[in-house]
Amino acid sequence: MHADNWAQKAKSLGYRSRAVFKLIQILEKIKKLKNPSLILDIGSAPGGWSHYLKDKYPSSEIFAIDLLEMKEIKGVNFFQEDLRNIENIVQINQLKNEFCLVISDLAPNLSGIRSIDEANIYELNLLTLEQAEKFLNDNGIFIVKTFQNSNLKKFRKEMENIFKIVQTAKPAASKKQSKEIYLYGIK
Repeated sequence: MHADNWAQKAKSLGYRSRAVFKLIQILEKIKKLKNPSLILDIGSAPGGWSHYLKDKYPSSEIFAIDLLEMKEIKGVNFFQEDLRNIENIVQINQLKNEFCLVISDLAPNLSGIRSIDEANIYELNLLTLEQAEKFLNDNGIFIVKTFQNSNLKKFRKEMENIFKIVQTAKPAASKKQSKEIYLYGIK
């Protein structure tokens, strides 16, 4: 399916962005997720992933955090906050080590200067990984967007220190020319 078709399909199904199909394709690859009770969506705006997961797992409690505004999604607890301040969100912090799934489609604003962009991506990935480690339960799954660059191997190694299984996914819904890639870890 052509990239623009993904956006049209998302719109026709009532989803907020084409990114929903990336998540669907990654979850199909994992196959291990069975009705997660608690989900943390980091970098959730515009809300496509939270929306899809709430539809797919209506009994799940979903917590979403982003610096950007996100239109309300029924049944999703959204906090407009910097990830660095997640400790300030009592509702999330009281659930350490209890989440079944932590997802992140977060990416920094790109400057166009490769060395700076790669360093920012790596820093954001590490911050997200730190939160996943803190909030996931013993059987938890972590899905994170990163990019093919000089830090990818180093970041993957960091994930391998925490998760039993670490895999790479390049969903068909990702644009072919994009360096975007996803890693997922299973505890």
